Amino acid sequence: MSEQQTPAAKPAKPKSPRRRAREFAVQGIYQWQLTGDLPAVIERNLRDSDTSFAKADEALFRSILFGALKDASALKEALVPHIDRDFAEVSPVEAAVLLAAAFEIIHTPETPYPVIVNESIELAKTFGGSDGHKFVNGVLDKLAAAKRPEEIESIRAKRRG
Repeated sequence: MSEQQTPAAKPAKPKSPRRRAREFAVQGIYQWQLTGDLPAVIERNLRDSDTSFAKADEALFRSILFGALKDASALKEALVPHIDRDFAEVSPVEAAVLLAAAFEIIHTPETPYPVIVNESIELAKTFGGSDGHKFVNGVLDKLAAAKRPEEIESIRAKRRG
């Protein structure tokens, strides 16, 4: 009898600087929700506690972290119509992912919304509960439809054509 061979696991794809920036931004927003620390303190904590911070896209990290915290009330207001519960009932991890993504969807039109949604799903899988990514996906798809209808129609038209 021959031994069954299992395929070797694929080596992990290295994280892009933009992925790292989003990860650190979500961690920072999470910290802010729990501690209420100032954004500059959060940034310093993240920078000092993880040597891989230097590999992150610093401009994107700062844009998301500082922008999401500055606009948190408006971002929550934009998200609430697409959430089936009170925002306060959303887990802190999912809330952090949603705030970061909402900031990007609303304030960075140069980044295609599918990129933002896909990155957010991966962040929710990495940091959140077992089905949190499904919740995040549904909420962000609805937010994108409300905030970027032309982009969504353009993508649908390309798929049809």
